[in-house]
Amino acid sequence: MPSTRSEKIKQRLQETLCPVQLEIYDDSQSHAGHKGVQESGGGHFYATIVTEAFEGKPLVRRHQLVYEALGEMMRTDIHALSIKAYTPTEFNRLVN
Repeated sequence: MPSTRSEKIKQRLQETLCPVQLEIYDDSQSHAGHKGVQESGGGHFYATIVTEAFEGKPLVRRHQLVYEALGEMMRTDIHALSIKAYTPTEFNRLVN
């Protein structure tokens, strides 16, 4: 079973969206003193997700799929999540 929030996020996204590339960055330490974090206890994360599951879907729907995959974690473990959601074709254009 994953031990860190980052690992749990990765596991949920891998199981649900089958990404070809997935990067999760935990930036919680930079926000430790923020009121919202103190109240909720959740962390701040950045996610880059590249998956075929986003094909033909607008950005809003892609984000909804990520939120759905994370489920309860969005209310308990995650205070803020910045998402970069790409199809493999879109991502390949960015890096090449």
